[in-house]
Amino acid sequence: MGQTIVEKIFAAHRRDTPTPENMILDLDVVMCHEITTPIAITDLEARGMDRVFDPDKIKAVIDHVTPAKDSKTATQGKIIRDWARRHKIRDFFDIGRNGVCHALFPEKGFIRPGYTVIMGDSHTCTHGAFGAFAAGVGTTDLEVGILKGVCSFRLPKTIRITITGQLSAGVYAKDVILHIIKEITVNGATDRVIEFVGPVVDEMSMEARMTICNMAIEAGATCGICLPDRTTAEYLWPFIQDDYDSIEEAVAAFKKWHSDADAVYEQELHFDVSGLVPQVTFGFKPDEVKDITEMEGVPVDQVYIGSCTNGRIEDLREAARVLKGRKISDQVRAILAPATPKVYSLALEEGLLKIFQEAGFCVTNPTCGACLGMSSGVLAEGEICASTTNRNFNGRMGKGGIVHLMSPLAAAAAAVAGHITDPRLFIGQQAAGVAS
Repeated sequence: MGQTIVEKIFAAHRRDTPTPENMILDLDVVMCHEITTPIAITDLEARGMDRVFDPDKIKAVIDHVTPAKDSKTATQGKIIRDWARRHKIRDFFDIGRNGVCHALFPEKGFIRPGYTVIMGDSHTCTHGAFGAFAAGVGTTDLEVGILKGVCSFRLPKTIRITITGQLSAGVYAKDVILHIIKEITVNGATDRVIEFVGPVVDEMSMEARMTICNMAIEAGATCGICLPDRTTAEYLWPFIQDDYDSIEEAVAAFKKWHSDADAVYEQELHFDVSGLVPQVTFGFKPDEVKDITEMEGVPVDQVYIGSCTNGRIEDLREAARVLKGRKISDQVRAILAPATPKVYSLALEEGLLKIFQEAGFCVTNPTCGACLGMSSGVLAEGEICASTTNRNFNGRMGKGGIVHLMSPLAAAAAAVAGHITDPRLFIGQQAAGVAS
């Protein structure tokens, strides 16, 4: 019987099997940020175990509140900063070099096909886009990972989702994953891995694949994963070119991680996205999703473009298509947070930041702050935000605030209109009958 990609990764990294249900896996990367890691650091210190298993395999960043907004967040930053210096963790990204973790770390080439990755952050599943097993973990597992370089997992069952068809103009990866979550619900993949395959996935950029894997957790999945291919190899080429004679050789090597043709899945689902229109959430769960045309006219107070879901250069380019030559509504405040310094620099070089600023956006440094209601865009009670982030929980971006999740194109359209609207109207397409 064949194996899925996750079964192959588990077999390659298995150090021990203490019970039939549990495996101890060796870790390739342990990621850390200043919100969850300081708890693990201080506990290890208190236990007399202030050590790291391998400083080169630990990647750390200050990204959730940066720069610090108060004494508490400054203290969190200091704890991880001092720890990184103490243990000579080379890949620590402090203020000025930092970015949103799940955008910055792939950009630095830290993730490779077949890797095992953990972090004290639920959206670690983003890195599955590279054909890695990547999972968010709690404090205890993070401590063990930092100390010993291992983590205990049950071998998850896999749901294979095949995506076919042709995306219409103005419809993006964010719309695809929102539609999938709507159909399978927030509990549809609990304790499972979602393997995304099919011609639509094959044609997606790495940025788009990261978007769909990022939100696999919103369906309950431990990890979203894509099969590594030429697109993966081209993205990673600056970091792997010394390991392979050519990109073609890398692509061939990556196939060792592909699921076998006779692999067994717990469930197989198929989605034809040819007729899909832009999507948007309502209510307070990621599976409460409607066609954006059903939400036409819902007013917004704030528009936010950024986050580990949609703060990459590809996302900014699409939003700028709507904003170029236009002004945001007088009723709206709009915020752009490029996900990394590289994204910020590229957007500056391409003139995108000028487009955003001339439209009326506030452009901030890379940060996660607004996404989880900590800084740089917190909502007041009763305010509504059109956001490119990944969670619309009650109060997620501020107590009493309401968040509607959508693509960068749709968020830019909402900023101009002052309300939720079909973004295809802003890119030369008619809302009715968009060509596939």
